[in-house]
Amino acid sequence: MTGHDRDSRTLTAARAERARERRLRTRDLTLAILTPVALLALWEVAARFGWIDVRVFSSPSEVAAQGAEMAADGSLAEHTLATLARLAVGGLIGAVLGVAVGLLMGTSRALHAALGPTFSALYALPKVAILPILLFIFGLTETPRILSVVISVFFIMQINTVAGVHAIDAKLLEAARAYGARGIDRFRHVILPGALPYIFAGARVAVGTGVIVITAVEMLASNTGLGYLIWNSWTLFMPDKMYVGLVMVSLLGAGLTAVFALLERRAIPWRRGRRA
Repeated sequence: MTGHDRDSRTLTAARAERARERRLRTRDLTLAILTPVALLALWEVAARFGWIDVRVFSSPSEVAAQGAEMAADGSLAEHTLATLARLAVGGLIGAVLGVAVGLLMGTSRALHAALGPTFSALYALPKVAILPILLFIFGLTETPRILSVVISVFFIMQINTVAGVHAIDAKLLEAARAYGARGIDRFRHVILPGALPYIFAGARVAVGTGVIVITAVEMLASNTGLGYLIWNSWTLFMPDKMYVGLVMVSLLGAGLTAVFALLERRAIPWRRGRRA
């Protein structure tokens, strides 16, 4: 076989692989869209034919109509923005602190030994259970709500960052030392890039946890936000509004997770080819 023939076969195989990958992406996108659509259609049919109690399980069409009405009068935007603001502020503070502390603990054996057991014990505490203490200290203000998110995000980011630093191949660290990388250069070119996949994995988990925590906190100690909307609608037996709140919480979580997935692709492009 000549070199030209081998090159031709290699090129053909590469084209076939790209075509296969495009087909798989199309299939995945189709499944991702059709699955929730099918579930909503089944829910709508069940509600219209009386298979479920519409007084509890409002049909998707009724929920959509209620959502449109709340969007028109501005109440939906008010509650959504309140939740998003608390999540953004608390999440940013918690993420920055968690990554900073995680990097320090990951690179310092003594610091990890000193703080590791304490953080492990505190991480196991339900974050909503800390809310009464925060309310006792700060009162019924925004501070306890934001701090609940800060605490939740902090521990997830700290744990993942430490794991990321410890997962760096020892040979890379040895190579960095051999080439004279010290201090900030070692941190910039070896430690931080090596820990980034774990940091972004932690960020995706932290987003979901943050949404859960702020929703629960708003149910208990707030008069605005999606959590308040869900709980208040339930107490007033207004299932349409309750489901609007639930849908918005789901969309908020999914949207933020997608944003972090995109940021991960931009920040660590060398990981793209390793995904199945």
